[in-house]
Amino acid sequence: MSDITRHNTGQRMSQSVTHNGTVYLAGQVGNPGDSVADQTLTCLEKVETLLAEAGSDATRILQCVIWLADMADFAEMNSVWDAWVPEGHAPARACGEAKLATPDYKVELIATAAQG
Repeated sequence: MSDITRHNTGQRMSQSVTHNGTVYLAGQVGNPGDSVADQTLTCLEKVETLLAEAGSDATRILQCVIWLADMADFAEMNSVWDAWVPEGHAPARACGEAKLATPDYKVELIATAAQG
């Protein structure tokens, strides 16, 4: 039986959970009110930090789900994503529009990765 390890755990959720060599991240958001590009960059920086804490990195991301408050921001978000994703390591990905926790959030990113 594999252990479940939770990191940065609060009452409501953990920022990451590892089980059986897989890292599951909670949805990551940027700074409220920032541009879509800046929020995307902040999300990706948070993902990198959480993956490093769990013994993984961006090259090991298996899947990423991205929620945008407005699909009109798809190109702006992708300009940051495309510059960030490691060459040859693009994960399976989905992107959709959703009403996020507050109107000031424009992007939320959820990643699952293999441990190193």
